[in-house]
Amino acid sequence: MTKARLLRAITLAAAVTAVAGPVISGNSGDYLAARQARLTSDFDAAVYYYVRALGDDPRNPQLLEGAALSQLSAGDLPRAIAVATRMQDAGIASQIAQAILSADEFQRGDYQAVLDRVAEDHGVGPLVDGLMAAWAQLGKGDMSDALTAFDTVAETKGLRGFALYHKALALAMVGDFEASEAIYADDQAGPLQMTRRGAMARIEVLSQLDRNSDALDLLNSLFGTDLDPGLAQMKSALEQGETLPFSHVTQISDGVAEIYFSVAAALRGEATDDYTLIYSRVAESLRPDHVDAILLSAELLEDMGRPALATRAYRRVPRDNPAFHAAELGRADALRKAGRSDAALEVLDQLADSHGNLPIVHTTRGDLLRVLDRFVEAVAAYDTAVSLYEPDDPSQWFVLYARGISHERLNQWADAESDFRTALQMNPEHPRVLNYLGYSLVEKDQKLDEALGMIERAAAAQPDSGYILDSLGWALYRLGRYEEGVGHMERAAQLMPVDPVVTDHLGDVYWAVGRELEAEFQWNRALSFSPEDDDATRIRRKLKVGLDAVLAEEGEQPLEVAHDTTNGG
Repeated sequence: MTKARLLRAITLAAAVTAVAGPVISGNSGDYLAARQARLTSDFDAAVYYYVRALGDDPRNPQLLEGAALSQLSAGDLPRAIAVATRMQDAGIASQIAQAILSADEFQRGDYQAVLDRVAEDHGVGPLVDGLMAAWAQLGKGDMSDALTAFDTVAETKGLRGFALYHKALALAMVGDFEASEAIYADDQAGPLQMTRRGAMARIEVLSQLDRNSDALDLLNSLFGTDLDPGLAQMKSALEQGETLPFSHVTQISDGVAEIYFSVAAALRGEATDDYTLIYSRVAESLRPDHVDAILLSAELLEDMGRPALATRAYRRVPRDNPAFHAAELGRADALRKAGRSDAALEVLDQLADSHGNLPIVHTTRGDLLRVLDRFVEAVAAYDTAVSLYEPDDPSQWFVLYARGISHERLNQWADAESDFRTALQMNPEHPRVLNYLGYSLVEKDQKLDEALGMIERAAAAQPDSGYILDSLGWALYRLGRYEEGVGHMERAAQLMPVDPVVTDHLGDVYWAVGRELEAEFQWNRALSFSPEDDDATRIRRKLKVGLDAVLAEEGEQPLEVAHDTTNGG
């Protein structure tokens, strides 16, 4: 099944089309403000202005849909239900309203209303409607009709995996674990059973069948030894002979929440973030303890540039949940993006106290300290992270790389080089490590031939990286191969047009090949990009006396003359 066909099958065909251009009576300013807020994903502001606009035009379909959509996106389902109900009473057709009202009906146990809605073609979309009908039949106690409904959806091209996965969940919910496992064992449920949630559901089914050994084998084969707390908790219980409860779907609304979450997960990266958010919000509204849906909503909000809303979502994950550390890591990141680094560090400090056995906690804390130029503390955090790995665990390469950067910034080059080289042993040919080590060697005028080779390999792996091409051009410059460096440095400057270091380097290379006017132009540009104070002072000195004089003042070797120092080379 193509991605395009999947998207057509599972999405709200006209979810936001009506919001685009309504005819507004009364105060159009509120509508314009609402629309702008919506376009920038400022959902709280969008709700405010849509409600104000509705005061002047209370029956406008586009305003009503915009308000409902914004309320849902902000995570306020009760207010969204109220608006959707107004739309239904007014006979206004809206798939957004249908999705909201269906969620409300499942929450209230009004399964017949859902079936009537689907039968009248007032649903959400082919996949969602079919699965909702199946779960509604099960809610009414009609198991036979429910299974038939799941099978009907499975007959639709491209939807078989979704349908049979949900059929397996429904069978497990009513206690028919043998029939549920039969679907899994026949690989009929498709790729969904290979997701983390799908695999955990099957592991619970196997445990219910007194097949803990098979459950352990499945867990180990899919996830290996690097387990998050949730999986580690599950593994420990299995090893101790405990029977895992089937927790993934315990009531009908849980099954419907799983529909929306499955769709949201499928849409991630294929549809826009605001569109995907609709599905994850419905999922978490139907099941407030659906931590995966909460985390997905929070991540989407972060990606949409709404850290405050993301933080609000992350805080909904309870402390005793195995995913609490993931939520707190996300919350710290959202706080950092909001410019609240101190608050983010406080979150990570507390997490290090409560979840100090997890390397990722200390690594993330080290990363933030490094961004804050608190390198001594960053090294200490990375040291703790490294101590929690097995000595030869290759997954620690990034920690060593990050620690190496911190050592380098502290002028502890021996320690930095050791970390970089160990990271390369664990993750050979990684371009970021090759580039950082190679560039550092160039800056220190050490092992230049080896450094150049490292940077060339990094550039071959990432030929469109401005940072790496800058390193390559600069290494050639330091080796006296000025003409060879020009093209790479020019390409780096194209890729990073406002970077002061790259622009400064380009000026130096131009000067080395005799293009002095162009060099001075680039140095002046570099000054306009707010370089660090020391770099700015050096650039001004070059503009006054030239690069050759500055090198002489610094006790450096003079430039090897490429050719006559005439403008333009």
